[in-house]
Amino acid sequence: MSNGSKLSGSLVLVATPIGNLGDMTQRAIEALQNADVICCEDTRHSGKLLAHFGVTGKKLIVINEHTEYDAREEIVSLVSSGSTVALVTDAGTPGISDPGERLVVAVVEAGGNVTAVPGASALTMALVISGLPTSRFVFEGFLPRSGAERTDRLAMTTTESRTIVLYEAPHRLAKTLSDLTTACGAMRRVVLARELTKLHEQIWRGTLQDANMLVAATEPRGEYVIILEPAKPPAPPTDEELVAAIKAEIAKGVSRKDSAARVSARFGVAKRHVYELALQVRDDN
Repeated sequence: MSNGSKLSGSLVLVATPIGNLGDMTQRAIEALQNADVICCEDTRHSGKLLAHFGVTGKKLIVINEHTEYDAREEIVSLVSSGSTVALVTDAGTPGISDPGERLVVAVVEAGGNVTAVPGASALTMALVISGLPTSRFVFEGFLPRSGAERTDRLAMTTTESRTIVLYEAPHRLAKTLSDLTTACGAMRRVVLARELTKLHEQIWRGTLQDANMLVAATEPRGEYVIILEPAKPPAPPTDEELVAAIKAEIAKGVSRKDSAARVSARFGVAKRHVYELALQVRDDN
């Protein structure tokens, strides 16, 4: 389907296996065979993958976290000249905690065509087998390693009402689990997934407290997907709390009707119930 592209070529994001080569799709192989140029994070790693599937004689361009920004003009130029440029990463779907986002933005802004060949993703695989809610979730990728940004992101997990998915490297797993425990409490449920689709695939389920004990006893290996259960909704306010809030509003000179409306909005309680409490406050005084 045409998207009104001004450029004659296209950028194709091609998902590759995250561990098991059997997960490579026929469409992905064909997309790589038909590409004029293939962008990859590591030519040695991707070269082996391409050779395994009989994709040879392709020009390879290194696109990683250090080169992606500077390579945008070259890729846009290739697409504008009519070339089909395929983008792969070391594993999984490009653009998800991997290079790809900046290239997509550059090609789209230049009026080029961008498409993708879907496939393996550690994010979705870990989520759907976690046993935690999947209808609503938020993906945080790798947390910042330190500083205010990390503190802020961790604070958001405290009240996040959706399932949270993160990636973490083995040497930082213990610190991240410890920080999550501080932010969310020891009894928040968590799932740790590693070696997905590989021979020694491991899915561990428990609480954050148990997870900290696990990594203290067993050295983490391989990259992890962390799936954290949503925060439980806060307990509804008691009538005593609502009455106290109503009295505080009335003490400011606010009418009982408006006090009830304000308190209803603040606590998310039915306005009628709060107004009935406000009437009782009037009668008591």
